[in-house]
Amino acid sequence: MVEARGQPEEWRRTPLGHRRARALGLDFPGDPGRFNAITDVKGLCVGTATLISGDGPLVVGKGPVRSGVTAILPRGPERLDVPCWAAAAMLNGNGEMTGAWWLEETGRLELAVTLTNTNAVGLARDASLEWAVRRGAGRLPQDWGLPVAAETYDGYLNDINGFHVTKEHVFQALNATESGPVEEGSVGGGTGMICYGFKGGNGTASRRVAAGGETWTLGVFVQANFGRAGELTLLGNRIGGEGAVQLGGTGSIIAVVATDAPLLPHQLKRLARRVPLGLARTGTSGNHSSGDIFLAFSTANAPALAGNGLLQADLLSEASLDPLFQAVVQACEEAIANALVANEDMTGRDGHLVRALPHASLRRYGI
Repeated sequence: MVEARGQPEEWRRTPLGHRRARALGLDFPGDPGRFNAITDVKGLCVGTATLISGDGPLVVGKGPVRSGVTAILPRGPERLDVPCWAAAAMLNGNGEMTGAWWLEETGRLELAVTLTNTNAVGLARDASLEWAVRRGAGRLPQDWGLPVAAETYDGYLNDINGFHVTKEHVFQALNATESGPVEEGSVGGGTGMICYGFKGGNGTASRRVAAGGETWTLGVFVQANFGRAGELTLLGNRIGGEGAVQLGGTGSIIAVVATDAPLLPHQLKRLARRVPLGLARTGTSGNHSSGDIFLAFSTANAPALAGNGLLQADLLSEASLDPLFQAVVQACEEAIANALVANEDMTGRDGHLVRALPHASLRRYGI
């Protein structure tokens, strides 16, 4: 296959050299940022801890292990004391995102966002709070917190009931957070995930958006573990599921939308509600057993969020939001494509084999 040219290397390959969707010639609409990643939002950092060990039959508590943790720091590790305005939304509720009620009440995202497997979500929530308290050393605005942790199920490949993710792994992911290019595929919380019957996991994309007379950045990060084999569609083309594992639609997706555009919580909820339109472009209709949960936040207005008393904040008008809505849909579709393309076959518990999406199957839709 001839790879796409004339694009930044970061759009085409991950830091470890895995191809991304644009390397196969898929011409997604919109104007990506420098890295075509959620880290194009200035100050935002992503880190991962990946757990891969053992082979053969499942022995609960011993493996095989195919799991991990992904951490997102909206303002980076040095600005833990400044919240972001944020909101959550969902398409189907068979999943968990901690801190969602606090988001609904105040519209404030505090501390880290962590993504992991279903049985480790509480641990990730607790560990991210402990990490913040240790690192904050008294700088945090209060001595309690309700951080966001979210999950998808990796039990087809992973010894999920062995509880192999520990707080040290959460600390590892948080300590590894950095800006710049983001590794995708089977890393961090996405390690054991499956998408449309192919090897899924982490994916990201971004868009530069003109709105309200300024140019803003919007990024999407997904932990993709959803969709039935045979449903996969990209850029309006049915890819199908040849070689995919048939799992009956089990699984979920967590999507994180970040932007530097000045938005209030009700506007960010409107962004989060556009994620399902991006999912639909990839072929899913939403399944009964899927947990499809989304978070959107803005890194703007830090002075207002750090202050007390009478405060002033900037915001875009409602009539200016359409380009941001479009960017969510575009970046969501591409992030899912990147999670599938930047991947390899994986064998997990009981010899379960999940194949990576064959790059050759995308050839007819490329350059």
